Amino acid sequence: MDLLLLLKALVMGVVEGLTEFLPISSTGHLILAGELLDFLDKPKRGVFEISIQLGAILAVCWEYRRKLGQVLIGLPGDPRARRFACNVLIAFLPAAALGLAVGGYIKTYLFSPVPVAVALVVGGLLILWAERRPQVVAVRDVDEMSWKDALKVGVAQCFALIPGTSRSGATIIGGLLFGLSRKAATEFSFFLAIPTLSAASLYDLYKHHGLLDAHDLGLFGMGFVASFFSAFVAVRGLLRFISRHDFAAFAYYRIVFGLLVLITAYTGLVNWHG
Repeated sequence: MDLLLLLKALVMGVVEGLTEFLPISSTGHLILAGELLDFLDKPKRGVFEISIQLGAILAVCWEYRRKLGQVLIGLPGDPRARRFACNVLIAFLPAAALGLAVGGYIKTYLFSPVPVAVALVVGGLLILWAERRPQVVAVRDVDEMSWKDALKVGVAQCFALIPGTSRSGATIIGGLLFGLSRKAATEFSFFLAIPTLSAASLYDLYKHHGLLDAHDLGLFGMGFVASFFSAFVAVRGLLRFISRHDFAAFAYYRIVFGLLVLITAYTGLVNWHG
């Protein structure tokens, strides 16, 4: 297999893993990285991105394996476990329904660098606005969340259907606006990612299974492994970061990065194919 292609797959996997759970948009970064690297043709690249997303999901499952195991074991008789599972399901449903309804339209018209860059900038400004608002914490732990809290976060996740918005950014900042602590909002975003990203990935793989080829196994495997390990590092790093800082640094990063893409697109310095 082409060594350069494997290296590009490695880079794409690292990009996915590092950005999936940070409020900076993994989809946006993958679109931009794929264009810059000229990585595969767009249909095959889309399937690749779906497959490496599963690596990032596996990293979260591994990091929270004890919590997930306790919930599964406790479902028959533990009210707290059932409430937690129901909250995740309730939060999952709004974006799932909206994605099925308008997902094709969004992928056709918004999955290109310039709309992504605009969403990065707008999302960064919204994060700064949210951080500067006085925050009243009503829920300090994910186990204290009510179904109403979960539904609000689920509605916030719908905005993440716009590429460049960031699923984690929408759910975490939404959680903060709705009274969740930083830790509760961040961890619930991680847990909500498991059904949301798994369902989206498996559905897309089913729709595009004709593009899968045994010859690409090494390429996909490289991206999957890179995504798993980089996501594992990112999840732990984010939890340590928020214990001492707010999300303003991510907002400034989004704004600067988005403006850089817009400037290079406008001036022609970078040939953004999208």
